[in-house]
Amino acid sequence: MQRWFYLDSHSQKQKIKPNKMMSEKQESVKHEITSQTWTFSVSVSNHIASKERVFITGSIPKLGEWDYKKMVPMDQQSDSDIWSKSITIPNTCDVYYRYVLGTLNEQSGDVIINCWETHIKPRVIPENMLYSAIDSFGECNGNHTVNRGWLTCRKLIQFKFINNPLKLKSRLEGRLVNIKVTPVKLSFGTEPHAEESSLSTDTMDVEAPAGVCVEVATLDNDTSLCSLQPQEQFGREYRPNDTLLINVYAPEPKTIAYLIDLYSFSSRASSNDPPCHIGYTYVLPNMFKPSEGVLELPVTCNVKHRPLGTINFEYIIVCPMEEPLCNLQASYSKHWDPSWTGLEVGHRGLGASFKTKEGNAIRENTIASLKKAAASGADMLEFDVQLSKDLIPVIYHDFHVCISMKKKKEVAFSEMLELPVKDLSLEHLQKLKVYHLVEGRSHETMFYDEDLEEHQPFPTLEQALKVIDVHVGFNIELKWTMELKDGTFELNNPFDMNTYVDKVLEVVLKNGNERRIVLSCFNPDICTMVRNKQNKYPVMFLTVGVSEKYPPYRDPRCLSIPAAVQNAISSDILGIVVHTEDLLRDPTQVKLATDAGLVIFCWGDDNNDKNTIKKLKEMGLHAVIYDKLDQYITKEVKESIFLVEARESQREIMRLAALDALPASESSGTLHMPSESGVRPYLDLSVRHKLNERSTVTSLESLASSIDIRDDDKNLKRNRNITNVDKDCRGKEDHTSFLGLFPAGDASKGTPKKVRRDD
Repeated sequence: MQRWFYLDSHSQKQKIKPNKMMSEKQESVKHEITSQTWTFSVSVSNHIASKERVFITGSIPKLGEWDYKKMVPMDQQSDSDIWSKSITIPNTCDVYYRYVLGTLNEQSGDVIINCWETHIKPRVIPENMLYSAIDSFGECNGNHTVNRGWLTCRKLIQFKFINNPLKLKSRLEGRLVNIKVTPVKLSFGTEPHAEESSLSTDTMDVEAPAGVCVEVATLDNDTSLCSLQPQEQFGREYRPNDTLLINVYAPEPKTIAYLIDLYSFSSRASSNDPPCHIGYTYVLPNMFKPSEGVLELPVTCNVKHRPLGTINFEYIIVCPMEEPLCNLQASYSKHWDPSWTGLEVGHRGLGASFKTKEGNAIRENTIASLKKAAASGADMLEFDVQLSKDLIPVIYHDFHVCISMKKKKEVAFSEMLELPVKDLSLEHLQKLKVYHLVEGRSHETMFYDEDLEEHQPFPTLEQALKVIDVHVGFNIELKWTMELKDGTFELNNPFDMNTYVDKVLEVVLKNGNERRIVLSCFNPDICTMVRNKQNKYPVMFLTVGVSEKYPPYRDPRCLSIPAAVQNAISSDILGIVVHTEDLLRDPTQVKLATDAGLVIFCWGDDNNDKNTIKKLKEMGLHAVIYDKLDQYITKEVKESIFLVEARESQREIMRLAALDALPASESSGTLHMPSESGVRPYLDLSVRHKLNERSTVTSLESLASSIDIRDDDKNLKRNRNITNVDKDCRGKEDHTSFLGLFPAGDASKGTPKKVRRDD
């Protein structure tokens, strides 16, 4: 702080100053203002439900530091759609914030996040802003970005009505039926309570269970029906071969029963007549299994109270994660930069190694394979994750492995025992002599790499997140058993679905850091779980589609690319990963996905060809997953696109730092360049200090390398052998110095403000 006067040394004798005359002008002492009262105001034009309100969260303690449990409720101005709140904010750093629409559960005190602003860069109160303005919910810097919330204090029970679930008496055959699910609170000794949005007009006076809501989606070519919408009074019509999804969100599902009503229009009804109530059934909470299951229940006639038929449906129950690992600081669940097209994705690292005898030279899904693919210029790495018996996420593709049943005193190759990966602990998987299924069934060992640590199978997911260059993205496929159309399963008796997803997400959320990560699965229910359990990483639905190479699954959501598109919309996920065989059969399906606003990747053996890869990129695929990436990649510079972006960000930071260091007269002319048309980004001075503290050689290394790349084309090619993989990865660790240069509102790294003083 600047001093306005200096005192003499205390060792010297103080002089007695004569009193000043009243006429003499006394110098006023100026005080530093370290905080001020700021009124946050936001206009919410969309309709807000009766129990819904606006909250604010942000980077400072007064705004909860992005913790959804510490959000600040705002007050609605009378007869207005404007909500406001006055809060004391500091003047020593930029203040970042977002708005949230939520519902307060009065019984538990928890806040249910319905939707929130998810701009990559949050709102900011910069150093040169003195007066507040009225924000518009969801609108920031010309972009409207609002996403659904995730499960924090409620559970999701999803009813799935697929494959024509109704079997009714012959007199009702051929008639379209509406299906409606109404939550009913089990209050023994008192009147039952039903969810308000699902009640007919004659029972609207019944109190609804607190925090419960019902949403409906039908997979249809009409995308408006695919999106989740509040359930209507008479439910949703079910047509033959439809897929109808009904989501019930409830804080305490064990205290709620579910009334399933069936409605149908009479043949003599006019266009204005409502449908007739033809039957019903009840689902009690003790009928559910912990995570997933199937129920077949009798339907009772509404008039005669006699059996009318049966209804069959599947269900999943999605629970919030026990450890809250998500906050409101940033979300990438629906974010995909338009420049990310035609990305190169290494399949199982450098490629599958057991499909043919000419498979990849490095064992698939190992640290060595991942490192080699990263060093070869992969933008992302795709690999498969399962759980060991002790619930540790490991990287492996097949559900089963082979173990030698060598008898005593037997030297020759012995019979192999096939065991599920889930039945072996991590120690067993990594220390026992375990063979791939292809090796076990052919009695032929394909790899002799036991002495090479990074070539061993079953690395952990945590290890991969820590040792692979952070600028290489991950496409993590969650391996989960699927039911085939013939009724068999790929794996019997799997883990509990919630436990499996929680264990994988826990490792990803704790160790993902700045890495670009996409989570994917062939099982649509796993995609639903991953989307609702966390808010940070995007989810993509893997699909086989129409194929002659693979047997079809039973779930209709998996049978075609249009069905996958519809499911992605209903699940509110980023996009789909399709089989190239189906895509090449009908290339127009790419436009079907992109027109729906989805990101589309592709996978399959057809991708293992340079001409096919080029064609797929020209078709507009956002990413192509293929084997032997080191041979088929066409990049001249063997670097991830995310590393290039990070280098450009560092160069921009250094440029701005250099401009700020120039004298005012010299820098003023520099600032009036043609590039000033956009708003100048706010510079994080803490980053500048970090750059200054580092040596010139280190801080300018990536900048110099990028200049060399432009000057000398010979420097573009960096051929790396597998023996140099470790060295390459260690070299890339230097680039991590510019991680976090644009924090999403981290108060601890905020930009210092100009100090305001009283006049």
